[in-house]
Amino acid sequence: MTASEQAPGSAQRWVLQFCHGYDGPFLDCARQYAVLFKGTPYKVCTVYLTGAPSAEVERGSASDEVIFLDYSSAQVRGLKLGAIRDFRRIAASRDFALCIAHRFKPIYVALLGSALPVIGVHHAFGDYKRRSRQLFANCLRKRLSLLGVSNAVRDDMRACLPSWPAERIETLYNRIDIAAVQAEQVSREQAREHLGLPADAWVVGNVGRLHPDKDQATLIRGFAQALPQLPAGSLLAIMGSGRLEAQLKALAAELGVGDAVRFLGQVANGRRYFKAFDVFALTSDHEPFGMVLLEAMAAGVPVVGTDCGGGSEVLREVGELFPLGAASELAEVLGRQARIGDLQALRERMHVHLQQRFSDAVVRERFWSLPSLRAMLY
Repeated sequence: MTASEQAPGSAQRWVLQFCHGYDGPFLDCARQYAVLFKGTPYKVCTVYLTGAPSAEVERGSASDEVIFLDYSSAQVRGLKLGAIRDFRRIAASRDFALCIAHRFKPIYVALLGSALPVIGVHHAFGDYKRRSRQLFANCLRKRLSLLGVSNAVRDDMRACLPSWPAERIETLYNRIDIAAVQAEQVSREQAREHLGLPADAWVVGNVGRLHPDKDQATLIRGFAQALPQLPAGSLLAIMGSGRLEAQLKALAAELGVGDAVRFLGQVANGRRYFKAFDVFALTSDHEPFGMVLLEAMAAGVPVVGTDCGGGSEVLREVGELFPLGAASELAEVLGRQARIGDLQALRERMHVHLQQRFSDAVVRERFWSLPSLRAMLY
């Protein structure tokens, strides 16, 4: 049965998507859910709680209508009464069948500002650790179903809400428009020129905030240990900014690899330049998902990561895993990666992996088979 056959109702019915904001990966998250309704009788109205109006964001949202409430982060602390009033007005303006809300604040506002059934999408661990949030979710559970972006996030929510039926807390993986991402990505030569990396160096890439959760300290230690067995002139390139920059630079200098570690800073549209890397390494502490892993695979770059969180679910069948914080094991993995000869077979496996598990088409089919969704629409 196709999505359009599963979606009953007239062409005038709408789905209300409610997002906290569009920074970082969340604009693409909005796109991911909007395109689930392409070819169905439903139109999608996407509402951003925070963030100024933007024509670029409107285009990227893949929605029939986009509304910017333009609240600041400070304005949506506490009871969020203004946001609840605004949401109530929007919910009354169309024949909405349901609301898809990303992160806890939009879920909270959507449930208090309307009588709509709500699918809450969670992109992080610990959202229901607080007793107050557990009570809120339990009180409104008749209208609420939850999705985690990985099995790890799903299981975290199930542990916090043990009385909920399993089918009310499910997994729907993040995904990419593979062809669109690949069309954006520039050649290896162009990427290296843009990032200021030597054309002939063997480069380990990493992308993420310079934050303890991303654990670039282990990445630097592992690279330093691996360097003697890597090709001459090998580099570690870290794309991102954050409060640990000075500390991480000091660590690289202390380990004697300061000249071999390049801090690239914040790079606009960073995924365009992933072909600059010979291997992509993610050392995060319990990454909820790891969109950068999909983008690296789309670029044909081998991926390695920690054996924990949602990231391990993404690359378990096509990448190498090492224990969290284990610099010596990471060094061994990097050494093996440097010795890989022909990468064509691996690139073909990664492409199939993306198509079969993390493409818009395959996740769309999974979405329309969710029991909680079918119960809301019928």
